[in-house]
Amino acid sequence: MLDFISNIMLDDLSECLMFASSDGDNNANVRARKVYSLKSFFNYMSNKAHLLDVNITKELDSPKIPSKLPVFLSLDESLRLLENVDGEFKIRDYCIITLFLNCGMRLNELVNINISDIHSDSLVVTGKGNKQRTIYLNDACLDAIKKYMEVRPKDNVIDRRALFLSKQKTRISNNMVYRMIKKNIERAGLDPNVYSPHKLRHTAATLMLQNGVDVRTLQEVLGHDHLNTTQIYTHVDSDDLRYA
Repeated sequence: MLDFISNIMLDDLSECLMFASSDGDNNANVRARKVYSLKSFFNYMSNKAHLLDVNITKELDSPKIPSKLPVFLSLDESLRLLENVDGEFKIRDYCIITLFLNCGMRLNELVNINISDIHSDSLVVTGKGNKQRTIYLNDACLDAIKKYMEVRPKDNVIDRRALFLSKQKTRISNNMVYRMIKKNIERAGLDPNVYSPHKLRHTAATLMLQNGVDVRTLQEVLGHDHLNTTQIYTHVDSDDLRYA
């Protein structure tokens, strides 16, 4: 097997990617993942295991991935979503969606909020790499949290630290929040195949920019390590484009 790998040339890999594009009908994203896997494998074989003298994938180009504008709800659609929240846990779900739309947090960040993370008018969330950041809460968020805490179960709670609880009184799961969001999006007459919890994060970021929040401040709010990641939200919306 090592002899076979040692005889692979850069042209072989390039032809493989061409085949994936033409005969395999792989789009740019799929081919980029293949290139990443190849680079990781050959990097390990040459730099870690020292089984190859040369890493041929250093010269292997990754396909250019077409950039896409973030999908987000308009302000009117966001309000419609909130107005149509319903179900057995309406107050809890309304609070969850309000935090998504106003704070721009990730799904995992919301699920892992503890009651002790709430401080007066702010909230401490734990993001990627266990990095913590403070998010300041507006009146809508504070009011939603207050109303939820009034109905949040108090007896026989299994995870007493968790802010959001399931019917079984355990910490609500990512999957449960995902399904709840989809259900309420459909109730609001929006497409559940297009919008998801992450699209609500896009919505919060876009609405903040449209209302005067600068991109560096938004970077801190969203918990991005790099400004380039935040700048995907600085797209021109259709109204601004029409005015220009």
